[in-house]
Amino acid sequence: MTKISAMSLSAPNLEQVRRARVAAAGWRGQAQRLQKEAHVFYFVFKHPGTRWYARLLAVCTAGYLFSPIQLIPSFIPVIGLLDDVAVLFLGAKLLKKITPPDVLAECRQLADAAAIRRREEIRSTAAAVTSTVVATLWLLAAVAGSTLLASYLRH
Repeated sequence: MTKISAMSLSAPNLEQVRRARVAAAGWRGQAQRLQKEAHVFYFVFKHPGTRWYARLLAVCTAGYLFSPIQLIPSFIPVIGLLDDVAVLFLGAKLLKKITPPDVLAECRQLADAAAIRRREEIRSTAAAVTSTVVATLWLLAAVAGSTLLASYLRH
């Protein structure tokens, strides 16, 4: 009887874990697509065939997102980020509509090539060693800081 109840309890947990992994992969994929689109829009902004009003739209969208003065401040938990997402979404949709298709296709190819170069650079051993050293230093700093804080709180 205990084996059956243990199996029935672990089955939903395995299903929840599987769903969480699928959701994380979905979010990760969405984030990668968003990063690629941002890179495409950067290339669109820099392309000589882009019209001035498309560049103005890109600058205004990015300026609003990075500006400390916004309609709804970003530090408000949910609403503050929703207006940023709405501005980004609308800016991206408008930029896609007003950018010539050949320019957009060329910029997508440039973004793909840049992504491949980035992946190759990340795979280099120097990058792996550097990231390991930085992570180790941060870990040591965290342990030292925690130790100092604990000794201060004891006295």
